[in-house]
Amino acid sequence: MRQTIIQVDAFTDTPFAGNPAAVCVLPASQDEGWMQNVAREMNLSETAFLVRQDDGFNLRWFTPTVEVPLCGHATLASAHVLWSEGHLPSEAVARFYTKSGLLIAKRQGDWIELDFPANRSQETIPSPELAQALGVPIKSVFQTALDYLVEVESEEWVRQMQPNFQLLKTLHHGRVIVTSLASQDSDYDFISRFFAPGVGIDEDPVTGAAHCCLAPFWRDRLGKDEFLAYQASSRGGVVKVRYTGSDRVFLAGQAVTVLRGELIAT
Repeated sequence: MRQTIIQVDAFTDTPFAGNPAAVCVLPASQDEGWMQNVAREMNLSETAFLVRQDDGFNLRWFTPTVEVPLCGHATLASAHVLWSEGHLPSEAVARFYTKSGLLIAKRQGDWIELDFPANRSQETIPSPELAQALGVPIKSVFQTALDYLVEVESEEWVRQMQPNFQLLKTLHHGRVIVTSLASQDSDYDFISRFFAPGVGIDEDPVTGAAHCCLAPFWRDRLGKDEFLAYQASSRGGVVKVRYTGSDRVFLAGQAVTVLRGELIAT
């Protein structure tokens, strides 16, 4: 079986920025071990596998080491591929059946909006090793479905931090969102970074699932429903966030195809 595989940079309109994901639109369901091997071979933060259903697509996401229950940038990349490769008409809604329930993507001009589950956080007391692993002063720490959400005092701390990934990997699930308000002269409302050595990703370039946690967090603090967010990894990416206090978060981003290939090993 020869399988087309497409690499997309998500949450950016510029090649070689944002978060790269590989996307395979499969003719039929494949063995989980095979999908994990393909994801390991691609060696990107996520590889997405889609199989058509009656009114949508079954969608699964794999890091190089594990399957994950939710991934924003690979969903954005998948929607982009469905429209750009002719699997769906340009005006159609993309419906994805996933381990996190039904996810919907819609085109809005040059942007793609994702309808995702919101993830609220609760303040917690972390182990002393968390501050040691991050190497920056911590303002507050919250527990989310993605593990820790850490607030620090300034954008400068977010951008300059250099975590100890080996130590971070030993803490709970080894996943941490770090965030702060953007600086006063910034075009953004808040910035963040996401570290996940516990699932084989030291730093994820741009993370939709993290913004499902960040949306309620910053709405509670800023008293507004719409944000422009920046994830300050070395590649960087922009996320439009809309959250009105319900159980859903709307994340919008752009995407660009950078590679189209053929997988010949089965």
